[in-house]
Formats: sequence, structure tokens, C-alpha cells
Amino acid sequence: MPQKNLDRRHFLRHAGRAMILSAAAAATGTLFVRKQLTASCRSGACESCPEAGACSKPDKIVSRHVVWQIDPLKCVQCGQCATQCVLDLSAVKCVHSYSMCGYCKLCFGYFQPGANALTEAAENQICPTGAINRKFVEDPYYQYSITEELCNGCGKCVKGCNAFGNGSLHLQVSHDLCLNCNECAIARACPANAFERVPVDKPYKFKHEMT
Repeated sequence: MPQKNLDRRHFLRHAGRAMILSAAAAATGTLFVRKQLTASCRSGACESCPEAGACSKPDKIVSRHVVWQIDPLKCVQCGQCATQCVLDLSAVKCVHSYSMCGYCKLCFGYFQPGANALTEAAENQICPTGAINRKFVEDPYYQYSITEELCNGCGKCVKGCNAFGNGSLHLQVSHDLCLNCNECAIARACPANAFERVPVDKPYKFKHEMT
């Protein structure tokens, strides 16, 4: 067989292999990008996402740049945070904006409505898990704090505090616990649309900073 035909066959064989390898690499790269661009965004954070240009859909965003959080001014304390989270114990926790607190002896975020006595007895407390701690400061002031490990995010204390107090208690997603699901089960169930995506460098929305 002439040498020219051998050289042509050799060239075509190697060119075919190169095309196959290039196609495989392109497919792998596409899958990687699609995997990274899977988190749905409600708040329009695509505009601030440094990788938004690589996204083929305007309602998608790279999940590592945003996290779920609750807007305390929209929250209605419906109780869904305690029951809808994919975790056994909700990632939503009560937090306390101390600068807003009145340090009241009769705290409606701590005591049951119509409590028998203003004492720390369990039957007088509104929290079903005993997550709120009450500490005497000086008459008539008391300090209230939250044990995060016990809080189930039910919002009963928040509801009482907002209805009759200064509103210093509110709910936030704890990012030490949250899985940052692409579609948050609580956000889907939230009747007030209080869940939203926020930048990862500003993951909390504390009430005292918003009012």
C-alpha cells in the first residue's frame, strides 16, 4: 500500500479520537456547570451573582452565593417552620434583639396567656421545649435568652412578643444547621412569603437592624 494512504489513515484515526475526547470533555463541563447552577432564587439575586453570566436561565443561581433567610417584618409566626423543615429539629431558631427588649417582668414571649404565676415553672411558660431562659437583673427587670439547641422554631414566643411586647424576639434560619436546599420546604409552605434568598456574606436579617 502506498505510504501516502497510510499517512492519511493515520491522520484520520487520530483526528477521530481527538474529536471524541473533545466532545466528552465538553459534556463533562456542561454537567458540572448545570450541577452548580441548580438553586432557585426568589429575590432576584442573580444580578449580584458573579457567575450569573454562565446561567442559561434568569431564575437560576449558584447556590453557594446565596442562602435562605426569613424576613422578620413579613413573618406571621404560622408555625410552619417547626413542622416543614427537612431536618428532624428545624434549622429555624428564635433569636433575641436585646436592644429592642423591654426586659419586662411580665414577658408575653415567655409566659403563657393567663399564667398562674410569674415564675419559671414549666406550666407558666409559653415555650413548649423550655428553650427560653429568664434571669433576674434588678427589680422589675429580667433578661431573656434562647437555648438554640432546644428551640424548634415554632414561633409561639415570637407571636406573643409581637402582639403584646416590643417585638424583640424573631425567627431566623441558623446557617450552622441549614442544608440550604435548592427548594426550601419551609419557604414553599410559608403563607407570608417571608423566606427569601440573601447573599452569603449577609446571611442574617436581624430585626433591630431593620427597624
